[in-house]
Amino acid sequence: MMSDKDIQEYHDLDKLKPGLKKNNKYNYIRGKQLTDPGSGTRVYDIDNYRLPSVTTILGATKNKQFLKDWIASKGEKEAERIKNHSSSRGTAMHKFLEHHILGTGCVDLTPIGQEARPMADKIIEIGLTPVEEYYGSEVMLHYPGLYAGSTDLVCLHNSMETIVDFKQSNRPKREEWIEDYYLQIAMYAMAHDYVYGSKIEQGVIMVCTPDLYYQEFKTQGINLRSWKHKALKRIDMYNELMHDEKENIVKQGDMPALLAEFEKNAKKK
Repeated sequence: MMSDKDIQEYHDLDKLKPGLKKNNKYNYIRGKQLTDPGSGTRVYDIDNYRLPSVTTILGATKNKQFLKDWIASKGEKEAERIKNHSSSRGTAMHKFLEHHILGTGCVDLTPIGQEARPMADKIIEIGLTPVEEYYGSEVMLHYPGLYAGSTDLVCLHNSMETIVDFKQSNRPKREEWIEDYYLQIAMYAMAHDYVYGSKIEQGVIMVCTPDLYYQEFKTQGINLRSWKHKALKRIDMYNELMHDEKENIVKQGDMPALLAEFEKNAKKK
């Protein structure tokens, strides 16, 4: 069993106490994250209005062939195991990072926690060093009538107002693999600017692997505007899909009535 001293040294808790400098520039709206009972997808309830999540929109409109090929290569059981392990590790890593930002500290001695902690430390060491102050951690953002989601960090990064997303990965990423990460950032930036009158200048995606390989992907200026345009196309695609699905449900729902009407008319003849 680890002593208190061992725990202190392992987690380097002294480093966590100060946290990041907080600036209350934005008064963030709170909402509730829910699971839609009909579809099982994530939605957000903001002022009694339900909006699809950013991840739901991107998941419904992405090309799933790569995922299908990966599952086929690994086998369904192994693919599910890898997915669940990665998800648990990612949740633990995010928890460490959130507590660091808030300056509250966090101890997790589970195997997943001990795997995720060094990854969070690597992001703290490299990724968060340029952060001068932060406006919100785990911030719920929404674009009225379109979508909602939670971003990991809104901050001043190298003197630019920035949306930050933390990611964990089993292996290093290539830029062509992370289109949805950029789209996610773009959607959060659009929502933040629309609701709070801000001018988000930059998005930063901070990625770390279990062997502590750190990567950083940035988007700003013309590039960020391009991702916003692509995000709007995906939102439009999602709305079309939902419209078609609802129309299909309505048509199926009308079938008994239509059949009854047909039979009624047939008897008259």
